[in-house]
Amino acid sequence: MPVNPKLKEPLTDQLFKAILLLANEEECYQFFEDICTISEIKAMAQRLEVARMLKAGHIYDDIVARTGASTATISRVKRCLHYGADGYKLILARLEEQERLRQEDAAHEPK
Repeated sequence: MPVNPKLKEPLTDQLFKAILLLANEEECYQFFEDICTISEIKAMAQRLEVARMLKAGHIYDDIVARTGASTATISRVKRCLHYGADGYKLILARLEEQERLRQEDAAHEPK
């Protein structure tokens, strides 16, 4: 899906290139703690979990109870899942694959 032209600009390119340079989770924590407020980070994390739960077939009431997200937030995330730039779909597929591989590795470890 093409990038929204309102978003595509040199400063945004620089930000995303910087994020791609982060080597691990600890570096992500360091960078995002400096560049975002704690509330902004938690809101992004909440939206990702809402997307994961929607994709898994959870209903709004369950999502509200487990994440604390408003129904408006859930609706926005749902709209992005269906009509957005496919960013949620991309990252959720990669997270699912990562989890599948982790479980396979754990199953093959000697007990």
